[in-house]
Amino acid sequence: MKSSRRLLQLLGHAGRPGPPVLWPRPPAAPGPRHFHSSPACTKSQPARFVNNEEDKTRQKSLVTHDDLFEQVAKEAKTKATFNKVIDFYTKGDIRRRGHVEFIYAALKKMPEFGVEKDLAVYNKLLDVFPKEVFVPRNFIQRMFNHYPRQQECGVQLLEQLENFGIMPNIETKVLLVRIFGEKSHPMRKYQRIMYWFPKFKHINPFPLPTQLPEDPVDLARFSLTRIANDLDAKVTVYQLPCTDITESGAEVTLPHIVGIQSPSQMEQLARHNPQRPVFVEGPFPLWLRKTCVHYYVLRADPTPPEEKVEEPSDPERCLSYPLQLDLDLDLDLGDDESFDVEDLDEGPVFAMCMTSQGDQATLNQWISGLQQSNPILGQIPTLFRLDTGPRELRDVADAESAGHRWFHQEIQREEPNPGEEDEATVEEEPRRSQGMK
Repeated sequence: MKSSRRLLQLLGHAGRPGPPVLWPRPPAAPGPRHFHSSPACTKSQPARFVNNEEDKTRQKSLVTHDDLFEQVAKEAKTKATFNKVIDFYTKGDIRRRGHVEFIYAALKKMPEFGVEKDLAVYNKLLDVFPKEVFVPRNFIQRMFNHYPRQQECGVQLLEQLENFGIMPNIETKVLLVRIFGEKSHPMRKYQRIMYWFPKFKHINPFPLPTQLPEDPVDLARFSLTRIANDLDAKVTVYQLPCTDITESGAEVTLPHIVGIQSPSQMEQLARHNPQRPVFVEGPFPLWLRKTCVHYYVLRADPTPPEEKVEEPSDPERCLSYPLQLDLDLDLDLGDDESFDVEDLDEGPVFAMCMTSQGDQATLNQWISGLQQSNPILGQIPTLFRLDTGPRELRDVADAESAGHRWFHQEIQREEPNPGEEDEATVEEEPRRSQGMK
């Protein structure tokens, strides 16, 4: 029994863990030491060394469409350079990224390159759109305005085409069908243009030529003929533009003087009362497309009622609408023989002229030339009512800002000091009383 207990004690001591034995570790190899960081920091990109030259190249690579047109415009602003920009964009990226912004920039730059009235350039801009991408596939896409931004860009291109009076052709229609489909908004805009443009193409009874004459004398002759609208009117060139050298050696440029007068105006001037003066007024603007010219008129005040003489109207003056009826018919109580003719109180116009210099000395030469065919002008006093000479149109914003500055200056000038307010009211009272007397 004792031997068994002794055996169990020995076995218990054998199962217990002994004291830990520390073995010497081998020396660690030298290497880089790592810093512990949070998981969020490990996801961020490491800091990149900043290179100025690399940043400059990156900024130059991100060129906007406006800058692209400006770079090409340094060479020459022509149709060839404009088409060169379009070809550069279409060949640069197959996916045509940013094509809407490019088309808007091209539409804005077209007047600078002189291609705003060229239909071939508009068709080339339409060709920038990707084909068969924006065509609606079902009625739901067609109903909810499929790709509205691209369709709006196409409508804006057609509106600019319409504003410059250019009629699209069959190539424009084919491009619109391939890009947006037959039931899109740009296609409807095209159909409206093709419906209304032929109706209004020849509606103007006085059409203007596409290319105006460049010679100032020919332009003045064309403008005066357009204003007069009288086949019997005669255009006279009183002076041609030339350069002369005076005795002192100074160079003097003589302006051109072109006038027009009809036989009926000569008859009215011959019947004019020599006691009543005539007036030279102007300049008055006349716009011919983008060209503005100025003209002057020789006119008189309206004839007083006591001096008016009713002359019998010519029966052959107007056969469709006779001015006088000689019918032997009984009149009813409501019938009236007189015609309602509206009389203008502006006074008669005897002649018109155009010149490059609107000073009184130049217009005196015109009056002297008129005296050869109208001798009565030597007996009639001539007065000049001239405004300032022809000048370029100022910007509306500049004019408004100048007006606001003048208004504020006047307000500050009229505002009295608090101490002077009573004195100002006392001084104004006798002035009002004097005005009442």
